Amino acid sequence: MKCQFCSNPATVHLTTIEHSKKKELHLCQSCAEAQQMIKQQEINLPAILQTLIGQHVSPLSDELSRLTCPACGIKYMEFRAAGRLGCPHDYLVFRAGLQPLLQRIHRAEAHKGKRPRHHAERQAAHAELLELRRRLRQAVEAEAYEEAARLRDLLRQKEATDESG
Repeated sequence: MKCQFCSNPATVHLTTIEHSKKKELHLCQSCAEAQQMIKQQEINLPAILQTLIGQHVSPLSDELSRLTCPACGIKYMEFRAAGRLGCPHDYLVFRAGLQPLLQRIHRAEAHKGKRPRHHAERQAAHAELLELRRRLRQAVEAEAYEEAARLRDLLRQKEATDESG
């Protein structure tokens, strides 16, 4: 693409929206400087990258750079470079480095997504059934058969109520 003021190749491309209309301006470096569209500055790439990543040199970052997940073997710096964790265990291993990142991106450290309306009720009922099964197993192991029979009947009653409701 050619500069709109001269015939040199355009290296600066500016897009503005004025009154709901898009305007594009294609300029070469010298015309852009002459029009004062850009300011000549030295680019400090490491500072820009640190700002984008949010990684400031600190004892914590030095400690994090040495961390490795024992389950999948991914290193913290590999995660930083790729932007992907290796396994669910990484959330625990890299917690100190992930908390500020999650806070900055999601404005929270824990996921609070959508759930079905009656999820809490079902979750409580499911937990109660698991507890009853655990107590039933313990009663059978302890050979407390009367207690086991009572728990079995209670478990069947709760499961029948759960299926019908």
